[in-house]
Formats: sequence, C-alpha cells, structure tokens
Amino acid sequence: MIRTVTAQVGDQSIAFETGKMAKQADGSVVVSCGETMVLVTVVAEKESKNLGFLPLTIEYQEKMYAAGRIPGSYFRREIGRPSERETLTCRLIDRPLRPLFPDGYSSETQVIATVFSADPQVEPDVLAMNGASMALALSDIPFAGPIAAARVAYIGGSYVLNPSKAQQEKAAINLVVAGTRNAVVMVEGKAKEASEDEVLEAIFFAHAGIQPLINVQIQWQDEIGREKRTVTPPEVNEELKAKVEQAAAAGIEEVLQTAEKMARSDRYGNLRQEVQAQLAEEAGEDAGQIGAFLDEYRKKRMRSQIVEQGRRIDGRAFTDVRPITCEVGVLPRAHGSALFTRGETQALVISTLGSERDEQHVEGLAGDAYRRFMLHYNFPPFCVGEVRPLRGPSRRDIGHGTLARRGVEAVLPAGDSFPYTLRVVSEVLESNGSSSMATVCGASLALMDAGVPIKTPVSGVAMGLIKEGEQVVVLTDILGDEDHLGDMDFKVVGTSAGITGLQMDIKIDGVDRAIMGRALDQAKDGRLHILGKMEEALATPRAAVSEHAPRYVTLRINPDKIRDIIGPGGKVIREMTTEFDSKIDVDDDGTVKIFSNSTEAADALVKRIEEMTAIPEVGRIYEGEVRTIKDFGAFVQILPGTDGMVHISELKNERVQKVTDVVKEGDIIKVKVIDIDNRGRIRLSRKAALAESEE
Repeated sequence: MIRTVTAQVGDQSIAFETGKMAKQADGSVVVSCGETMVLVTVVAEKESKNLGFLPLTIEYQEKMYAAGRIPGSYFRREIGRPSERETLTCRLIDRPLRPLFPDGYSSETQVIATVFSADPQVEPDVLAMNGASMALALSDIPFAGPIAAARVAYIGGSYVLNPSKAQQEKAAINLVVAGTRNAVVMVEGKAKEASEDEVLEAIFFAHAGIQPLINVQIQWQDEIGREKRTVTPPEVNEELKAKVEQAAAAGIEEVLQTAEKMARSDRYGNLRQEVQAQLAEEAGEDAGQIGAFLDEYRKKRMRSQIVEQGRRIDGRAFTDVRPITCEVGVLPRAHGSALFTRGETQALVISTLGSERDEQHVEGLAGDAYRRFMLHYNFPPFCVGEVRPLRGPSRRDIGHGTLARRGVEAVLPAGDSFPYTLRVVSEVLESNGSSSMATVCGASLALMDAGVPIKTPVSGVAMGLIKEGEQVVVLTDILGDEDHLGDMDFKVVGTSAGITGLQMDIKIDGVDRAIMGRALDQAKDGRLHILGKMEEALATPRAAVSEHAPRYVTLRINPDKIRDIIGPGGKVIREMTTEFDSKIDVDDDGTVKIFSNSTEAADALVKRIEEMTAIPEVGRIYEGEVRTIKDFGAFVQILPGTDGMVHISELKNERVQKVTDVVKEGDIIKVKVIDIDNRGRIRLSRKAALAESEE
C-alpha cells in the first residue's frame, strides 16, 4: 500500500512516500521537496554477529542523471569512489543516527540514500538525513529515534529554515542541525564571525523548526511501522565484573593519574594483562568479558574522577588549555609553514600558492565549480603509534579537513585582490585529541607565513562534556580519552570577533540550550587564549609573499590583441610559457595574469607581452628591424607583428637614389611614426627620427 505524508518546515513542504519503491528493503522511503527526490533504504542482517560494536554502514549517492547531466569521467559513469560531497553527507547522516541504536545490537546494518532528482535550489543532503530516520522508524530495526534535520541560515538579521542555494550565499550563518524531540544531537556548519548568541539562537531556531518532521515520523511509526526486533544484550557475569573492578582498583587509579598518553596506554595495557592473568582461569567461559569489564570500569572511574573530584587526567582545570608552542617558517622551501603543538597533539601545516590553473575542479549535480582554497588533512598511523596501510584519505580525514577549511575560508582575501589559488596541507604528527583544531591554528599561521593577507588569525578548540545525572561538567580542549570516554565532542572555530565554523557530535540523548550556551562561552575563552599564543609567534601576515612563491603580475591589453598573445592554435602562448617558465592566463576582457617562479622572468615576460600588444602612437620614435626592401622604400617592424613603411623620401634629408644606399634588410634603425591612416597603415620617417635625436 502506498502511503504519503507531508510536513511543513519553514516555507518548504517535505513529502515522505513509502510502499511504492524498494519494497524488499527492511525500510524504504522517498523524500521529496520541490523537484528534489531522494530514495533512502535500510537493511539489516537477521543474524547478530556479536561483534562488540555496531556494524553500521551509511552510503549516499548522487546520480548525475538526477540533474540531467552525463558524468565527465573517462567511463562516463559514476566512479566507485564517492566524491567529497558524498563522503561529507554520509558523515552527516551517520553522526546523529549512530548513538541511537541500542547497546548490544550488532547486526550488519546498511543505510543507502540515492538522489534520483535534483532541484538546483533544494539541497538533497538534509532530505537524505530525514529519510534515513524515517526508513529506520518504519523498519523492524531497533532504533531510539526518530531524529530530524534542517539547514538554518542567518540572513539580514532573520533566521531562515532550509534556505535556497542563492540564500545560502548571502548567509552570515549556515548550519545543519539535527535533533530529537527534546534535544539537539548534531551541529555542522560555518559562519562569518558570528557571535555566540547568534549561533545559539540559530541552533534552537532550527530545533524548533524540525518538530513537524519528528511528529510525522512518530505518527507513521505508530500507524504502519513494523514491530522492532528484540535485542538481547549478552549476559553479564556480575560476580566476575565485581572481581575485575576489585583487582583493577589500584591500577586504574594509577592509570588515570598518568598525564602522558603513551605511558598511560602502556600502564593500562599492563594492567589488562595482569587482570586477565589473575582471573582468566576462574572466569572460565566468561574470560572474554574481562577486557570489556575493565574498559567499562576505566570509563566509570575517569568520569567519576572528573565529576566528583574535579580532577582531569592531566591535572588541568576544566577551563584550561594545554601548553602551546608555535613555530613558523619551519620548512625552508615551502611558501609558508607552521608547526603547532598543543599538549601531545602536533600538526605540521604547509601552505602553497598557485595560479588560477591550479584551482580544484569539482563536478556535482549543480554543475561544475572551481575551488581556489583547498585544505587537506592527513592522519598517518604513526601519529598515534599504530601500524596500518596507507589507503588515501579516509572519511574522517575528509571531514576534519572540511571543518578546518570552512573555519579558515571566512578570513581569506577576495580573489580580485589576491588572485592566488591556495592549498593548505595539515600533516598530523602527534595526536591526543583535537587534531582538527590544531590544523585550524596551524593553517592560520602557515597562511600568514606565506604572506597571504588574511583578515585576522583564526583558532579552534574542542569542548567536551561529562554528564552524570544532574551533574554536568564542560571541558575545554579535551584529550583523546576525554573524547572517547565522554559525552560530547564540540569543535568551535573562530576569530577574536566571532565564530567561523563549528561541529558537534554527542553520545547521549542530546544537549539542551543551557549546556550548549555554556560550552560556547567556555569555547570563546579558550579560543582567545589560543589566539594570544599564536600571536606570539606571528601576529600579522608577512608584508610580501614568500620568495619561493610564484610572482603574480597583472596587466591590461586591448582585447583585440588577445589573438596575438594566444597565436594560432595556442602556439605563441605555449612558447612563451616554456621560454619564461611561467603560467599565463588571459581573460576575455583583456586582463593578463602572469605567475612566474622568478621576478626576472616575470618582468621579461611583461615586456614581451607589452611589445606584442602595444598600439603604435603617432609622433613616437621606435627602434625597429628592416624586414623588407622595395624600390619605393623599406618596411620596418617597430613592434612584434606590427610593420610600417619608410618611404624613400623619408630615409634622409638629401635625395636618395636607391633604398639600399641607406638601409639593408636586418638593419636596426630608429624611425618616427608620422601617420596612421584609417586602414591602419603606418607611415614612418627615418629622417624625422634623426632630426629629433639631434635636437
């Protein structure tokens, strides 16, 4: 039976349809808004694998036919590897859903969202998020939802739900917010130095706006949803659990008082071996639970230490930031570089300047786009003391790089005033929490070191949360263990004036306005502290770009002369590019942009182009080569591609019998332009040039 229901979100009507497509999936729904349609399906294996973790896979696909386009790849089909946008949308869907599956559920589960039709003004990512929740709600898969999501923009002092792309371009705040009926569970987005109050209001404006989506999901779940599967958590040997805690009590206290990450890890590993050796024989068939009991005990003791004793693992106060050191110019040949270290997290960040030809070409449903600022984040295994194969950027790498890029791009100079293409690469060398925020800080310093005139420095800090009953602790600059064992990871990026980017994920039912406001205020203090430390290394951008960066020169020529620079089939511009080892970009309006690795080459290339495109002026003296001799005079090239004629009577003051008595082909002579007729023919005079030189 085909069922349809709609919900009004802001000015948009979002429709859900089920029972028509993909009926063999455990749950399927088509979500529509405008002319955008997304099919979302969910399927779970019937058998639980008891893996000890949730084997959840999220896939999001944008099909080019949805926008009436043929893929530009060699095979003319969507390639197997997801695009950056598809990867980021997978993360958007995954993050609010994952915490809502019950403990003990470990059936292989897959959510697939496919864009079937794409309206240029209606984003499919938010529709896919809502469709995933609805599909799970209608299925028999255990799920503590529903959740709903919306995009919110702050435009001209007003908040707008699910803005169009045109509206998003004008927005001072642009966020995706996901939540349950009572709380916010995820935030992702960027801003243009917005205040904490403006961001907080945007988040809860969106949360209020998604309630109709929550209501229709609850309504359908009650009316047509399938009965949920029963999840039977593994039996817990309470007696063994108590013995594990008793055996580990002293050792856990020692572990939680070890500030250094690797030493703490080693001590915990040794403790695990000791407890397992002590209790394995007695535990018998339940020996496999010893490790899980110990992990659970460590989490309980760490949280108790923070909430009840007010003491963090490394001894800091809740609002303290770890020690920071900043160095710039650490790589001699890079255009800009910075080494940012905060506690045991370290990022080497490098900035490179290029020409317009280095822009990233991005193919998507909305058409081709070009990105002049790229930020790439790399998390190699050695940064956490691990061994694993290098397989290219992971979803996490792409997500962290995008978060940092959004936070930094708000302060970049405009392309018309600083036309370089910018690439920033963050190599995480050590990690103990908040490497993405170290990337933000390092990127800001590396750009300034390269001489990029950014508006103001940017920093970032990761906030954590420990919530035990009514007791709530917000932590500034969280360690890896505080992230792993805590309830929230809230990353806030910004300048001294306001927020430029943020990302929040939680592991509990949600956070209310009071907790989030407190976290934002505390993050501001941390952000300003970090900016002060960065200023000690480099307060403002360097006055000029690095000596190793390409020189950028721009000049204007007559558009009619563009063909002279390009040449037949691009021959001339290719020859100049090779000869001067430079990149040359020519716009239709006659703007010529030159990127060269040396000042000398750039100056020489400018001179060549000026000569090639110069327009002869009447009354001006030129030095040119005699190209052709005729009985009546000589033709002289005064500019590249531009010849004029010196009549025999204009060669000398006295009568000349033969032209060759005065000049020969190949001679370099000075001539004066005495006339240019309406057909562009140029009359030259040698005798006038000689007379003027004598004067």
